[in-house]
Amino acid sequence: MAKRAKAIITCAPTGAIHTPSMSPHLPVTADEIATAAIDAARAGAAVLHLHARDPRDGRPSQDPELFRPFLSKISAATDAVINITTGGSPHMTVEERMRPATTFKPELASLNMGSMNFGLFPMLERFKDFEHDWEREHLENSRNLIFKNTYQDIENILRIGAANGTRFEFECYDISHLYNLKHFVDRGLVTGPVFVQTVFGILGGIGADPEDLMHMHRTAQRLFGERFRWSVLGTGRNQIPLATIGAAMGSNVRVGLEDSLWIGPGQLAASSAEQVLRIRAVLDALNIDVATPAEARDILELKGARDTAF
Repeated sequence: MAKRAKAIITCAPTGAIHTPSMSPHLPVTADEIATAAIDAARAGAAVLHLHARDPRDGRPSQDPELFRPFLSKISAATDAVINITTGGSPHMTVEERMRPATTFKPELASLNMGSMNFGLFPMLERFKDFEHDWEREHLENSRNLIFKNTYQDIENILRIGAANGTRFEFECYDISHLYNLKHFVDRGLVTGPVFVQTVFGILGGIGADPEDLMHMHRTAQRLFGERFRWSVLGTGRNQIPLATIGAAMGSNVRVGLEDSLWIGPGQLAASSAEQVLRIRAVLDALNIDVATPAEARDILELKGARDTAF
């Protein structure tokens, strides 16, 4: 009998793109984030990509002390791989963005692979009412925002990760980001399996047409060959359709309220776990098994949860 394929589901239950006023289901407090992450893991997510928010107003924060409560609760309740952001928010400095990953030494951390325009302001056409002043400003200010990830920034993050035994989810928003990643592979600063999260649909990055997905895959496969571990992240309404196309081609997948608030046309997702269950149903229909956390650790060659600092 032929061996069934396996796919890693990454879930990002919170993040810096959306604001709390956009959905009542977006977790903000440590307890809410922990619950959302644990529910997503129980639904089938092997990797949990985590941000923190200031519980007073939902503002994205990289204060390690805001991460600590939910990291301890999640790690006590599930064996899922915890992936801590180094992206934080485009409005933060690189030094701010690195604090949680430096403090907690996770198995996996995200790493954005190039500076880019990061246009969130089109969301203002859909969302009109905000509870906190910072939310509208956060979106409006992205008209004049460069998300800074220079070669020196990336090298610094890679060296810190190597010292801590942390591997990376390389977030690639465009073709140039794949070539930036290849540069660091060629220099020996990135070794082992290269976990490439191809991101589609952010204004400033590649689009969300299936042809864009094909182009990213062809390029990454050519650049990284057997070391390539592919995952697909579609933003907004593109989340499930692009993940489905990617999964049919052999990719891993990422879902969660960080990337999309929706479960269907005009229908807010009640939780990130609901999105995990939706893509899990797709994988099942494609005869693709969902990777367990242990299998994800093996596929990505991670150090193991015991060697983290939380």
